[in-house]
Amino acid sequence: MFGRDIGVDLGTANVLVHVKGKGIVLNEPSVVAIENQSRRVVAVGEEARRMLGRTPGNIVAIRPLRDGVIADFEVTEFMLRHFLKKVTGSGLMAAPRVAVCIPANITSVEQKAVRQATEAAGAKHVYLIEEPKAAAIGAGLDITQPSGNMVVDIGGGTTDIAVLSLGDVVTSSSIRVAGDKFDEAIITYIKRNYNLLIGERTAEDIKIRVVSVYKRSENLEMDVRGRDMVSGLPMTVSIHTEEMMLALDEMVQSIVAATKSVLEKTPPELAADIFDRGVVLTGGGALLRGMDMMLTEELQVPVHIAEDPMTCVARGTGEFLDNIDKWGKPQQRARMQRYR
Repeated sequence: MFGRDIGVDLGTANVLVHVKGKGIVLNEPSVVAIENQSRRVVAVGEEARRMLGRTPGNIVAIRPLRDGVIADFEVTEFMLRHFLKKVTGSGLMAAPRVAVCIPANITSVEQKAVRQATEAAGAKHVYLIEEPKAAAIGAGLDITQPSGNMVVDIGGGTTDIAVLSLGDVVTSSSIRVAGDKFDEAIITYIKRNYNLLIGERTAEDIKIRVVSVYKRSENLEMDVRGRDMVSGLPMTVSIHTEEMMLALDEMVQSIVAATKSVLEKTPPELAADIFDRGVVLTGGGALLRGMDMMLTEELQVPVHIAEDPMTCVARGTGEFLDNIDKWGKPQQRARMQRYR
């Protein structure tokens, strides 16, 4: 007898939890605040995120996942346990099944770390599902048919690109260029050009309010406050869309190159389907102003933003568990030979 099925989008920036019959019941930042010496956890999730850059010397707010993989096993385990207990009440039910998303092409060691952390958090049965596959399912694509579907999932730590058909991934790529690297690029640009130090939260605010990656977008402006590196005093500067486009250009071109590479490796018949249907954009990065138009222009293929792109992966894990007989076993790859 299984307990309630739980799907987890274990993201670098946010953790989303989908519970069967209830939908997405939790969406919190992947941040944990701990005491330096005792390693005692002070806060988890949104409460810990508010502490980023604002903690006293004895407390540090950290992200236990970096670039889509576990950087701190112990803290990740605690965070998972905290979130699972939060959504199930006093404790986990008997033998719960948990589906956890992982980036495409991560190593077997990294997969094992995710599985062990989830089991240590209280899960009895763990399914690992590739993020682009979950994103495609969550975006409502019927990937069980013998036709090509392409997904570009831009998360916090990784951008996962995949072509799917007959219920499985045909070709894929995962690069560690995504939302966090965008934030780092913004911080570096402002530091280099204005001698101004800003934090992660300010960089994320700039990304949401001003940044565009498409050259024909409106040129927006925003006042940014930080610490002057010369005087050490607070200072305010004005930031524009055009200069932020320059700051992120290298990162954006990495995503374009990876997407083109996956298209080039796609069997011709499936590529023809993609040219007809277009590419589906998911993840928080899909909401970056002009991302869909820029990719459309670069790839010469229609690019569509999925409905509610930030929750596609979490919804896909829920759908995966609801139809475990269909998704639980990979399709026979021999069936793909007709495309080669």
